[in-house]
Amino acid sequence: MPVVRDNATALYRQIADRLRDEIAARLFEPSGRLPTESEIGTRFGVSRVTVRLALDRLEADGLIERRKGKGTFTAGKRVQHPLDRLRSFHESLRLQGLDATMRPISARIVATPPDLREDFGPHCLEVCRLHLVDGEPVALGRSLLPPALEPVDWQAAGHKPIYGILQDIIGKPVGGADIEVKAAAADAEVAAALGLPAGAPVLVMDRRSVFVGGGCADRSVFHIRSERYSFILSHRWEG
Repeated sequence: MPVVRDNATALYRQIADRLRDEIAARLFEPSGRLPTESEIGTRFGVSRVTVRLALDRLEADGLIERRKGKGTFTAGKRVQHPLDRLRSFHESLRLQGLDATMRPISARIVATPPDLREDFGPHCLEVCRLHLVDGEPVALGRSLLPPALEPVDWQAAGHKPIYGILQDIIGKPVGGADIEVKAAAADAEVAAALGLPAGAPVLVMDRRSVFVGGGCADRSVFHIRSERYSFILSHRWEG
């Protein structure tokens, strides 16, 4: 419905109230991103000054947050990661319709930890990638992988999940994973990658994946911005 121009309520307040209702109805999910100021102005037939006043009101009420160079988002929007489905970290983001990307940081051969030597041998591949949503970092992932993946060009691999790369190279699908989630304080390296102050609270997801038929596929640790991410576990009653 268009705004009422002869209404005693100011135009910007009408627009703010309309957007407030739409935020409550979750119309801007899954990314939480609102239209641009220009798009809102065109929709309601008002100036950008009026739009900014409306957004100022929503921001003052704690309903939206503006991110420089990124746009306007519903406040407190969290990415959700279901724990009752076997999905890679990146795939979980992508299937929510989010603008999820990955940025390779490093890939190198390292000494295999004792508990993985039976599967990987004396050396394994360590791959670090930064996970982003709407261009903003949400998690730093470090994965220990079979040394057979050393030839992979991680820059060229782009946004391909590790599970898919494992199946392409090893020839076996991942069949299961054990996941532990805990809280920790970000060290200097993690904090710098995620744009947080050192010591800020982060979620840590420790994942050990296995191939169908057995054998470790990967051991990954993700340090995750706690204000942007939540883990969901669903149960269904049977009987």
